[in-house]
Amino acid sequence: MSILKVIELMANSTKSWEDATSNAVAHASKTVKNIRSVYIQDQSAAVKENKIVEYRVNVKITFEIE
Repeated sequence: MSILKVIELMANSTKSWEDATSNAVAHASKTVKNIRSVYIQDQSAAVKENKIVEYRVNVKITFEIE
């Protein structure tokens, strides 16, 4: 039987929501091992002068506890 834990993170990118999600997983993987999945809970963007300047995501990352 596996024990899973979920943490919630916010991440951003100037490229895309996909890149912001990758940034969240990359940052979490520095201290969390055995990441199993990422769930995008919310997406938003910052706009300046009628252009998107930053993509933001709130994600839930699930990982297995050893």
